[in-house]
Amino acid sequence: MNTHDTSHIRNFSIVAHIDHGKSTISDRILELTRTVDERDMESQLLDTMDIERERGITIKSNAVRVMYDADDGQTYQFNLIDTPGHVDFTYEVSRSLAACEGAVLVVDSTQGVEAQTVSNASLAMNANLDIVPAINKIDLPSAHPDEVKEEIEEDLAIPADDAVCVSGKTGEGIHDLLESIVFLISPPAGNYDAPLKALILDSYFDEYRGVVATVRVFDGHISKGDDLLMMQGGERFLVDGVGVKRPAEVLMDELGVGEVGFVVTGLKDPESVRVGDTLTYAENPTDEPLPGYREAKPMVYTGLFPVDNKEYENLRDALEKLHVNDPSLTWSPETSVALGFGFRVGFLGLLHMEVVKERLEREFNLDLIATSPSVDYHVFKTNGEMVGVRSPQDLPDVTCIDHIEEPYLKAKIICPPEYTGAVMQLAIEHRGVTTDMIHLTQKSVELHFDMPLAELILDFFDQLKSRTKGYASLDYEFSEYRTSELVKLDILLSGDEVDALSFIVHKDKAYTLARGLCDKLKEIIPRQQFEVPIQGAIGNKIIARSTVKAMRKDVLAKCYGGDISRKRKLLEKQKEGKKRMKAIGSVDVPQEAFMAILKVDE
Repeated sequence: MNTHDTSHIRNFSIVAHIDHGKSTISDRILELTRTVDERDMESQLLDTMDIERERGITIKSNAVRVMYDADDGQTYQFNLIDTPGHVDFTYEVSRSLAACEGAVLVVDSTQGVEAQTVSNASLAMNANLDIVPAINKIDLPSAHPDEVKEEIEEDLAIPADDAVCVSGKTGEGIHDLLESIVFLISPPAGNYDAPLKALILDSYFDEYRGVVATVRVFDGHISKGDDLLMMQGGERFLVDGVGVKRPAEVLMDELGVGEVGFVVTGLKDPESVRVGDTLTYAENPTDEPLPGYREAKPMVYTGLFPVDNKEYENLRDALEKLHVNDPSLTWSPETSVALGFGFRVGFLGLLHMEVVKERLEREFNLDLIATSPSVDYHVFKTNGEMVGVRSPQDLPDVTCIDHIEEPYLKAKIICPPEYTGAVMQLAIEHRGVTTDMIHLTQKSVELHFDMPLAELILDFFDQLKSRTKGYASLDYEFSEYRTSELVKLDILLSGDEVDALSFIVHKDKAYTLARGLCDKLKEIIPRQQFEVPIQGAIGNKIIARSTVKAMRKDVLAKCYGGDISRKRKLLEKQKEGKKRMKAIGSVDVPQEAFMAILKVDE
């Protein structure tokens, strides 16, 4: 195959709603094109992290090259990028689409078009990609491919004649899908002899080779020994090697125009390689960098503290290494009276937070405590100054605050019509306002809400799934900041404020939340030798209280009968001891208490 000829290259992403079978289809493509030996074939081959396999979700995009012998007798080079489906990882999808000319849009034939399907399809359309619809899971008895074809036409305005019916499980229809990719997706354009222009899609840190970057070449070519420059980072380096993943890494002589592969940079500083940056020649650079993609903005902030404070530096190193692989992660140092030194970490959403915490604990052997998640508030002080507050501890004194603004989202929920009432009720309970309702088909309704982000991160998603028997799907994007009546709710244990258990909440919900939290903590906090009052307070006003009763030794066990004054004397003596203990005793707060905040049932 001629190096300069790009007509036999197809770059495409596989996008879909979560659980519609992207990774399974990728596995079948690798199997059918004999990229992987059958004996090495295992399910979810592109999901390399343990967490991805255990949870059955894709978190990181993965780029693989396969060679396909088409029916027209030609051999085509496919660069396949498998992407995540969960709404938290939309930015990961937009990065993958920036490297492609086409997208295979997978729709589950038993579920039909769902919220993420719509948002991923519009991402692909906005990037001007050729879209090949694939209707998956046709081997299931409950599949209804014909109805799903109608949904694709009506909801997504994509001609359903192009739709290919496949089964990722049995491999049926995968050959037709590969043929459609050859004919429907355009080959990449680009000039082999022009100055190099390559987009960095992803990177990871290797102990021996430094940072390894996954790139898509738009113009020019890269070989070992080239002197390259990063246009935004300004870092220069000599290429240590180039290659492609099949799925194991294979070294190549060069990466030509239109190809996707990896570049070994040899750089030891993970921060120097930025995802979205443009690579070019140091001596003969290109005029302008490629348009990167939108920066991922953290939506949810939580405090991460090592259980043992000696691990603080290890946590910092771990966050830096993860940041190479996941550029959406942001953090800043934070101290807490109860938990010591740690970091305030920004995440894209709750699933992202869970996954990162789990990766830090597993991959870097850390024991972490996470505080309750909060969002970024804008606090306007009486002197006209505006401060951003990410943690309840940073909230200025009540007397200095004029008003507080909180982030609102535009949420889009697609569900069967019979659950519309339940979804609206749930949105009202979470301070949501219905803005629009569209009947997409007889079997699906699309509801639009404006809703505070702080409400979404508590338990909205779990409740949505349980109230609609798992049929509803959710997609959301940031809308604007709006003024709200917010207060800081403190939890006091034995009269002392536990800063890690404070949070910012809407005035109308403060009492119910404080009540629920006090009762929940009463179950979790172990009994001491003295009684522990748990109080919820706004400023100086106590609005809820529970008490953990003291454990008592039965000091009257040895008194059989006898005078009452003798018994009273023993009880008084015990009471004095308890009082003394209470004065010097401290209460240990178990890790479950911090997680209880997330699980307080409204």
